[in-house]
Amino acid sequence: MTTLPVISTKTAEHYTWGERCDGWFFLKNEDIHVIQEKMPTGAAEVMHFHRKARQLFYVLRGELTMRTQSGSVVIPTSHAVTIEPSVQHQARNESREAVEFLVISCPPSHGDRVNCE
Repeated sequence: MTTLPVISTKTAEHYTWGERCDGWFFLKNEDIHVIQEKMPTGAAEVMHFHRKARQLFYVLRGELTMRTQSGSVVIPTSHAVTIEPSVQHQARNESREAVEFLVISCPPSHGDRVNCE
């Protein structure tokens, strides 16, 4: 019988991004990344796109605002959006509490990002 490793934000590889945001790699393979991220109130990434990566953003807690060239959408808890390759996007926390979400990127988005601003 094989014992499966249990992964959490306490055991996963951690990194910081932006000024105050956190990320944890729950799955880091050459064909897919699954990352849990946490953004405090008022945090935002820069507008960017990925040449190859398709991403799914799934909100675990709070609400995430996703800005694209065609407008913004608020993603509440237990909801998701998919961002196709080449679509400019910017994740923002415009709410009054921290937002936690999963980002699933296939292929991985690290090294595939082009900043627009």
